[in-house]
Amino acid sequence: MKESFWGIFVVFMGVLALTFIVLFQNLTNTDQHNSQLLQEVTEAAMWDAVDYAEYRATGTLKINREKFVENFVRRYAESASRSREYVLTFYDVNEVPPKVSVSVKSRVVGNNNSTQVTFDLQNRLDAILESKY
Repeated sequence: MKESFWGIFVVFMGVLALTFIVLFQNLTNTDQHNSQLLQEVTEAAMWDAVDYAEYRATGTLKINREKFVENFVRRYAESASRSREYVLTFYDVNEVPPKVSVSVKSRVVGNNNSTQVTFDLQNRLDAILESKY
């Protein structure tokens, strides 16, 4: 009888360990996906928002604030996971020199039997657009 309880305990601990492994794997994959997507989308949206008329006339690199926000939201929405809820926050968008500060918040939910565990993930990026020319 004592050995059967140990067997049940080992099986229960194995199921519990696998549940935590799957939960934290989902958490780290979501965090890495969000940070990589944030970097790529920010750079692409900044290049899309460059005011080339201003660059040709004066030689200074300048971005259009409204165009950057529009391109960023469109690109992020195209690539983000549709099963998650995101909050995009633009802290600072400077036109000259081109600098942006963007934050993305998302939530990961995991279910463990009858318990629901939630993690709030926040990725923040400060980017400056530089050019060789």
